[in-house]
Amino acid sequence: MGGLMTAETAHHWPVPPPDGYTVDDLLTLPDLPPHTELLDGSLVFVSPQRDFHSTVIDLLVNGLRRTVPSELKVRREMTVVIDKRNGPEPDITVVRAAAVRSRTQSYFQVRDVLLAVEVVSPESESRDHDTKPHKYANAGIPYFWRVEMAGADDHPVVHAFELDLEARTYRPVDAFREQVKLGAPFDIDIDLTAIDTL
Repeated sequence: MGGLMTAETAHHWPVPPPDGYTVDDLLTLPDLPPHTELLDGSLVFVSPQRDFHSTVIDLLVNGLRRTVPSELKVRREMTVVIDKRNGPEPDITVVRAAAVRSRTQSYFQVRDVLLAVEVVSPESESRDHDTKPHKYANAGIPYFWRVEMAGADDHPVVHAFELDLEARTYRPVDAFREQVKLGAPFDIDIDLTAIDTL
């Protein structure tokens, strides 16, 4: 084997505590890879982004910021603290403006999140379809979008969901292929075909 370097030999992987990691660990462990998430006490390392993922996030963030009211803010890739053992990182969040306390903060409390958006990647498909929406709904985030690549032209499709408070699950609102036009959580109008210009 000589000088063959593998991920195992290149890195000292942290050994999980007996009861799993906590949000405090997520926020303070040194040298974690960017965009590490905490789900059920386990650290989840995210694969490198594809162009679709990055471009769609830019498109949606810019579109949301065009019409967001002053009492709300749009943020990308910030940890959302759900509870002691869950700190996912939605691709985009719409949060209450009062929750933005400083330029150095690295997370938001779930109670301040109105919309969570996940752009599906091949490695995140199960988490974005099942694990995360379940956790977001159970934690009371009122709106959730799941964005997928579809069609021969690889364009985004935005699946919008709204929280059923009583059942603590999301119910589908609509799927948007060319234009996201919604009245909640605020008036939203995003041209999805603009991805071709980015």
